[in-house]
Amino acid sequence: MADSALKNLKLKVLEANIELNKSGLVFFTFGNVSGIDREREIVAIKPSGVDYSDLNEENIVVLDLKGKIISQGFNPSSDTKTHLVLYESFPEIGGVAHTHSRFATVFAQSLMDIKCLGTTHADYFYGDIPCTEAMTDEYIKGDYEYNTGLHIRNTFNARKIDPAKMQACLVANHGPFTWGKDPTEAVFISAVLEEVALQNYCTRIVNPGISSINIELVNKHYFRKHGKSAYYGQKKNK
Repeated sequence: MADSALKNLKLKVLEANIELNKSGLVFFTFGNVSGIDREREIVAIKPSGVDYSDLNEENIVVLDLKGKIISQGFNPSSDTKTHLVLYESFPEIGGVAHTHSRFATVFAQSLMDIKCLGTTHADYFYGDIPCTEAMTDEYIKGDYEYNTGLHIRNTFNARKIDPAKMQACLVANHGPFTWGKDPTEAVFISAVLEEVALQNYCTRIVNPGISSINIELVNKHYFRKHGKSAYYGQKKNK
């Protein structure tokens, strides 16, 4: 792999991890962001247990898609296998973020989907944000991090959810994983998820019996920002 391509991938992942911390989505060493170069079949990810203030290009860990470490000197995030399963399962994604952000984690610990209660939610997530079922003892005692990725994939398959339209999943009793076209977008989705979770939490306090909004309103707000018929924002010059 060309040095410039490797450097670019590591810098993108470094910047995304720093932004994750700056956004207030993590504390201490919690959370991680990764990015993938699909052409070269490598992934870069935050090193395990390293404080965000100590992150630099040199300690970002590079691995192949089977988890073999290519760079030397640092261990990758303990969640690495989960990231690798997501890259394998959702071939359109280019970055993955994991946090224990406060309100999204509240829903994960409550084993509750985040209902689509308004247009802020529908602008970015096509429907209710899913929470997995609690993991079985067999999954926990087995290859836990790998099985966490399988658990997300199985949830999306069972519920027929398109990961391109739903870029987030709450892992029961654990926390959220998000993804995007690159590491930067994965962090952005994590930030939007946390704001939506806060709004959802407050709305349910005001109206505990509230239901998800109708699909026509979801369609209007989601597809005016996404897809070939989107008209939100400014068109880029060709």
